[in-house]
Amino acid sequence: MDYQPVELDDALENDLRQLVRLSIAEDLDVAVDWTTVTMIAPERRGACQIVPRGEGVAAGIALAPWIVDEFDADLDVEVLIEEGASLVPGKPVVRLSGSARDLLTSERVLLNILSRMCGVASLTQRYVNAMAGSSARLYDTRKTTPGWRRLEKYAVRCGGGHNHRTGLFDGFLIKDNHLALGRGSNGSDPLTAGEAAKRAVEMRGASVDQLVAPSMVEIEVDTLQQFEQVVTTGIDICLLDNFSLDDLRSAVARRDELGVKVELEASGNITIDTIAKVAATGVDRISSGALTHQATWLDLGMDWFDG
Repeated sequence: MDYQPVELDDALENDLRQLVRLSIAEDLDVAVDWTTVTMIAPERRGACQIVPRGEGVAAGIALAPWIVDEFDADLDVEVLIEEGASLVPGKPVVRLSGSARDLLTSERVLLNILSRMCGVASLTQRYVNAMAGSSARLYDTRKTTPGWRRLEKYAVRCGGGHNHRTGLFDGFLIKDNHLALGRGSNGSDPLTAGEAAKRAVEMRGASVDQLVAPSMVEIEVDTLQQFEQVVTTGIDICLLDNFSLDDLRSAVARRDELGVKVELEASGNITIDTIAKVAATGVDRISSGALTHQATWLDLGMDWFDG
């Protein structure tokens, strides 16, 4: 019972290639790398290594060949580390050799993408380590950089986290704004959490205009009273938004007392300092937008050598 994880697949490759094309356009526009063309002879060959300057977690390293391919570069790419492995300062993660011009022109795009993804994975691992010893699982959110959704979610997985829904298309997630703007079957305003949950459960897997509705149903609740309305409706996940630690424990106890199979997800202002206490309440899942919107880049550099 979970959302589809982001994999190293065709969808991820497609997103990456679109991003690389945009990055190439930003750097070259409709011209060339004038500095490199002026300074470097076309026959000049070279070799370099991408090297982390600090500790962290590898993510996106396996994508380096796709990035180079999108440049149509005359380069050989050797990936030296597995995704999710620990980065050691000074120890190379990718080795490239070939056209010196292509090495220089593709350098910044390679480093930008890999640095961002390693940064997300490294922060995710810190959160995972902070909640070690609990049975709760850590999830990302849709608070991602536009255009980077799959890449950042893939990086979260490299850091030991799990993926929440990829977009609006692959799961029901009823939030407070849906309740505020929706209407009940009797025309009441606003829509109650209980009726909203039942409506989504009934729509699960239905065919609409040749499209099939998703199977996962999740609803966000703000109070224990709303939780009571939805816990026995057949939903898959109940998101407990900004609950106190005491209320989280109460929701877990009530779910267990009723014997229903619904996973409980804590969310809202989850930080590296609070996540262990939240995990200790017995919730099954914790989601945090900080994994992506608070992640900083991991410093990666390109070191030249005689190849």
